[in-house]
Amino acid sequence: MSDEQPKASDFPLAAIEKIRYGDTDRQGHVNNAVYATYFECGRVEIIQSMQDIFAEDDAFVLATITIDYLAEVLWPGEVEIRTRLTKVGNSSIGLEQLLINEGEVRAKATSVMVLTNINTRRSAPLSDEAKDRLRTFM
Repeated sequence: MSDEQPKASDFPLAAIEKIRYGDTDRQGHVNNAVYATYFECGRVEIIQSMQDIFAEDDAFVLATITIDYLAEVLWPGEVEIRTRLTKVGNSSIGLEQLLINEGEVRAKATSVMVLTNINTRRSAPLSDEAKDRLRTFM
């Protein structure tokens, strides 16, 4: 991701999560591992919105995630997770996400998810219909 501050409006999907007291650590801020869970909530929004076109034995798995921590998040409150796709491949998708709290971007993430067949544990090709629908999230 570039150093330029991305705008939330450039990310077509939004999810809101409540910050739980249990998300915090001894320093009183949200633990770094919880950021990954928040980003997962944003990724799931895409998958759930498209369940009707994937085979029953297909599932997305996370292949790569990189998180840039920009500022701490404190309890209580909410976080907004903004998500967009950056790439639609033959069996994978690239994502970019923002974690926003109190109107400020607190973290950025990039990730790659691969469609896999749960029986063979191998990558599965995205259908043309799936690719077209996924591109609407770019």
